[in-house]
Amino acid sequence: MRRSFLLLILILFVHGTKLSAQFNEKPILNLENEDKRLLNWGYFLGFNQYDFKFEYRNDLQDILVNKSVGFNVGLIGELRLHEHFDLRFEPGLYYGTRTLGFPGFSQENDAIREVKSTYINFPLLLKASTKRIGNWKPFLVGGVSASLNLGSNEASLDDNSSGTFRMKKQVYNYELGFGIDFYTEYFKFSPSIRGVFAITDELVPDNDPSSPWTGNIDALRTRGVFVNFTFE
Repeated sequence: MRRSFLLLILILFVHGTKLSAQFNEKPILNLENEDKRLLNWGYFLGFNQYDFKFEYRNDLQDILVNKSVGFNVGLIGELRLHEHFDLRFEPGLYYGTRTLGFPGFSQENDAIREVKSTYINFPLLLKASTKRIGNWKPFLVGGVSASLNLGSNEASLDDNSSGTFRMKKQVYNYELGFGIDFYTEYFKFSPSIRGVFAITDELVPDNDPSSPWTGNIDALRTRGVFVNFTFE
């Protein structure tokens, strides 16, 4: 995820350079009434990196997780509560892949499981912003979300003995992040970084309680980082 942070820092630097003149005594303000409307609408594009947090029954070798970068896309609805607080609903589609490496196997087809997840995420978030400084405004955002994992395999009768890793379809999370609103001449652009942390256990154990794949897993929860670019 290092590249994700570097890319966001580069974007913030470029926009910060362009908007440095906003620290003048009388900056030219773009979209002065943008945040005064009761309702705002927009969309976001971005990318993600999902991970797993394992809780084990016994102190044995850890399961390895190879993470990859996925993509996000979704819509935004925002309700103005106060000058510095907004309630946001951001339904979106999040796609990502994680590859699990299980210890103790000599054959790759037994040791490796590719977990492809397509989440439909429904977060309800509170956005807390500072006072606008020229044409930019930092903010913090946090809240809860419910997700549907369309690639969960929860209903599958096959398990890891047949090469199928199963997870629960419905997941509940909490989310925390920060970002900056940039007010351009025509729209508001907001890059942000947000962490997502599953509250509920997502594992569907194998049919055999002593399974070499899931027998030692007490709980499995998603962890992830979202980098979103919002246009309003």
